[in-house]
Amino acid sequence: MSKTPKIFISNLENNYLARIQEGLSFVDIATKVRSGDTVFIKPNLTFPHYRKGVMTSPECIEQLVIALKDYSSNIIIGEADGGGYNRFSMDEVFEKTGLRSIAKKHNVRLVNLSKLASRNIYFRYNHREFAVPLPQILLDEVQLFITVPVPKVHVNTGVSMSIKNQWGCIQEPSLRLKLHPYLKKVALEINKALNVNISVIDGRYGLNRNGPMNGEPVLLDWLMVANNILVADVICCNLMGIDPFSIKYLAYQIQSEPIPALKDIQFSQDYNKFIGPQFYLKKKFWDYPGYFAFRSSLLAYLAYHSPLSRILHKGMYLFREKFYEHD
Repeated sequence: MSKTPKIFISNLENNYLARIQEGLSFVDIATKVRSGDTVFIKPNLTFPHYRKGVMTSPECIEQLVIALKDYSSNIIIGEADGGGYNRFSMDEVFEKTGLRSIAKKHNVRLVNLSKLASRNIYFRYNHREFAVPLPQILLDEVQLFITVPVPKVHVNTGVSMSIKNQWGCIQEPSLRLKLHPYLKKVALEINKALNVNISVIDGRYGLNRNGPMNGEPVLLDWLMVANNILVADVICCNLMGIDPFSIKYLAYQIQSEPIPALKDIQFSQDYNKFIGPQFYLKKKFWDYPGYFAFRSSLLAYLAYHSPLSRILHKGMYLFREKFYEHD
């Protein structure tokens, strides 16, 4: 990551392209990419169809592609299948959000990461060896990785922004469920392996009260571009009125990679002007089973991978609707 963190933030004013162009210039993208380099765009596509505050806007993705064409024509947009226990195909999402048409219009590649070859990354945590498969293309062929999240709360992790967005690069949804109890370490290792260079936070809408899928969309009308994804998430937390040190995986990352003082971060303007409504979490009754399974490898096994899992979920859905409505 860059030694001098730079944060561009501006009101959108209904002009994604201009703000993205200004932001990329502010973080000196021209020094990070050469003509012909492979640029990968990782949006947040958490639902089978577009939802405000839940997913990256297709308009934001399209305008980012247009802006990046000034630097390289070799652009890939990608995401893996979603849904966790109720898996859905990312190919369906590409169709329903219009991303397939956008990719064709601008002659860029659109890939379902779940269908690509993988290669393991290895690390040790809590006296245990981990091998996490990631798309080989991201590890070996991408020169510039741009993550494009939205600012939202999350019932299991507190928030979900730049760092958490790469969780979707784990190709198998079932493996993500197994790795949830180790998220803070796995997320750190994934972002290191993928060398995530730039964050473009789509702050037209945020998600409040409940997340990452069910909550209240909040109109924020700003866009952030940063050359340090950890600093971006810390500042985004401040804008949302959330203490970043209360978010366990962010606190863990800060401990592993201390962030500079505010005076040593270069801002395009005073970010305090963009502090919006207070974001908060209000868990529902049926959020708690997933919350506890998120933190325990034993409960995660029982809930998602054991012979009891189907019975448990069938019983739960007698009282709670499924998150996802898809074919």
